Amino acid sequence: MINKVGKVTVYVQDQEQAKEFWVNKLGFILKLEQPMGPNATWIEVGPSDDEFTTLVLYSKSAMEQQQPSKVAHPSILFSTTDVESAYEEMKQNGVKVGDMLKMPFGTMFSFYDQDDNEYLLREDK
Repeated sequence: MINKVGKVTVYVQDQEQAKEFWVNKLGFILKLEQPMGPNATWIEVGPSDDEFTTLVLYSKSAMEQQQPSKVAHPSILFSTTDVESAYEEMKQNGVKVGDMLKMPFGTMFSFYDQDDNEYLLREDK
């Protein structure tokens, strides 16, 4: 089912300052930076080219406008190589799951723990 921790979202006041901190002060590398709509950027940093797990440096103010309660709980994105099988297995196990989302950058769905905290499972190939 889940085979790795894929991404951990860190909510930041200023994405450029956060990128500078992680890259220039901690020696992380910029793994991905791309527009995410008219006024948003998706930024991922990681400790090396070889490391799979990344930090997503996400605008705290943007998330507070979208879903204020999420800022209190980190967004954890788990990864799988077969998202559809994992979706069916979680449903069979009685896990609350959201709709399957097929996006240009990957297929994913939300699932919830016993406290109704939300997580995301995304297929990475």
